[in-house]
Amino acid sequence: MSSENNLFLSSSPHFTAGLSTQKIMAAVLLALLPECIYGVIIFGWHALAEIAVSVVSCFVFELLFQKITRQKVVVANLSCCVTGVLLALVIPSTTPLWMTCLGAFIAVVIAKGLFGGIGSNVFNPALTGRAFMFISFPAALGASWLNPATDAVSSATVLSQVKAGGFAADGDMYLQYFLGNTAGCIGETSALLILLSFAFLAFTKIIDWRAPAAMVATAALLTFVSGGDALFAVLSGGLLFGSVFMVTDYATAPVTKKGRLVFGFGCGLITFLIRKFGGYPEGVMFSILIMNAVAPFLNNLAARKYGYGKKAARRQPRKIIQEFDVANAVPLSNEKNTEAEK
Repeated sequence: MSSENNLFLSSSPHFTAGLSTQKIMAAVLLALLPECIYGVIIFGWHALAEIAVSVVSCFVFELLFQKITRQKVVVANLSCCVTGVLLALVIPSTTPLWMTCLGAFIAVVIAKGLFGGIGSNVFNPALTGRAFMFISFPAALGASWLNPATDAVSSATVLSQVKAGGFAADGDMYLQYFLGNTAGCIGETSALLILLSFAFLAFTKIIDWRAPAAMVATAALLTFVSGGDALFAVLSGGLLFGSVFMVTDYATAPVTKKGRLVFGFGCGLITFLIRKFGGYPEGVMFSILIMNAVAPFLNNLAARKYGYGKKAARRQPRKIIQEFDVANAVPLSNEKNTEAEK
């Protein structure tokens, strides 16, 4: 028995599913493994270097930050490794490695560490690191893409051509984007692998299907209504990857089912608006970060009361609160109870 009187405070709900943070993060890493392997296959050793540098940087920065600030070292929970892999998979394979290292610092120290560590961050760490890199180094992050089919670096993306107008996809292009033999970020090209990862995470109940489904369905429907190619809007860019691995982040998404549906709808709506009317061809990153800021409001708006359901609560008999003598652990007199009720 410890000689110290420790008081642990945490926000509700106080339920556990028997899964530790380490096990959850290990499952996410397992789901990301196919995207990592395929990214290395089509983009070569550049992709492997990006993944390795990103993961090692996140691990080292989080370890040093926790030691410098005299916090409990929790790098063994693998959350920093998940952040490193996610960051690497949402950047081009041509990104200079020192930029990747800087993005990892922003992700684990600024976006997560300074907010209190895992579970306390407001914004998705990996996306925050990518957003910093994208805004600071637009030429490296948004205008340099390696095409695996030709092994040439191009400054134009398919989404930018779609925004410019006059682009039409054919059956073979749909197939290539579904399989992933296209230019893009390291882990965002193969829709097939991302859907398989989604099936694995949803089946094992690591993630909830509502936010991803709402995001993709909203973006596709609005694209179709506006006269665009809904299928190509889903297969291209980072829509699928972001919906599976980013909007399902435990710390930055709503905890209620209704809140997750609204969260996914908001992400899909903002993604469509940026793609259609914004200055950037892609809008997934900004849409998720914007909705991260709205997530606490959605938790309050769609709050869930734990305990009896509404019908069950009405069936329960009225209970009289009885005062107790703490010293003797016995009820006080009925007269006092009567006065308390008044």
